Amino acid sequence: MEETRAVRRVRALFFSDVHLGMQAIQVEELLKFLALYEADTIYIIGDLIDGWRLQKEWNWPPIYDELAHALFEKARNGARIVYLAGNHDEFLRDYMGTYFGGVEIVDRMIHVTADGKRYLVIHGDQFDVVVANAKWLAHIGDWAYNFALTINAPINWVRRRMGLAYWSLSAWAKRKVKNAVSIMGRFEEALSHEARNSEVEGVICGHIHFAAMHHKFGIHYINSGDWVESCTAVIEDHDGAFELIRWKELTAPPRRKRGLGRLRATE
Repeated sequence: MEETRAVRRVRALFFSDVHLGMQAIQVEELLKFLALYEADTIYIIGDLIDGWRLQKEWNWPPIYDELAHALFEKARNGARIVYLAGNHDEFLRDYMGTYFGGVEIVDRMIHVTADGKRYLVIHGDQFDVVVANAKWLAHIGDWAYNFALTINAPINWVRRRMGLAYWSLSAWAKRKVKNAVSIMGRFEEALSHEARNSEVEGVICGHIHFAAMHHKFGIHYINSGDWVESCTAVIEDHDGAFELIRWKELTAPPRRKRGLGRLRATE
């Protein structure tokens, strides 16, 4: 019997990089997550919609409308929803400062925590040297990322048959390839530098699909991750504390010990 979880009420909720339009994304998991978290303010930190992908091939299944309805319902119930455009939904940057169905569309925002600390909220692509200076290369990187996701499907089908957990080729490459690690480090440093210039205590961003929370550069750097693979988000409690939510870990069934199945079979 599936465990019934209580709805958790938080002060603010931050998520990014859902990429509606891509084939392999976790919209169903995001809907489950949103059903269990009620927030005074919800920040969508860019790339909710993947305009690059939709321009190439229109893909809009009914579950995308379910997500839109869920967000608009939260707005109708009193939640403030702020949408910060990213590079994949950059077409929204033509509508900065406007409202759509109760959703604010902005480029950046200063979030003030319950204990009075100020955080810059921004997607972050503006500080990605590849996106900013070589957009054609960014499109190649996007193709490579989608190719890695396609390869992941058969690999993880085999892993499930073997009783193994999900494994991500793209996440492995980000951790192991020296150049990718270096680029992520420079991105985090650039965002931390921008936060310092903005005279705030921290920065909350997305874009690189790598959830993190640290003070490496003297600024509280928070990245909300993505809902393509990792299913991560950030919340602020009513006391001003931040928490990185790894949804897959919260909802993963407990692992059975090795050999238990064989033991039961011979009882």
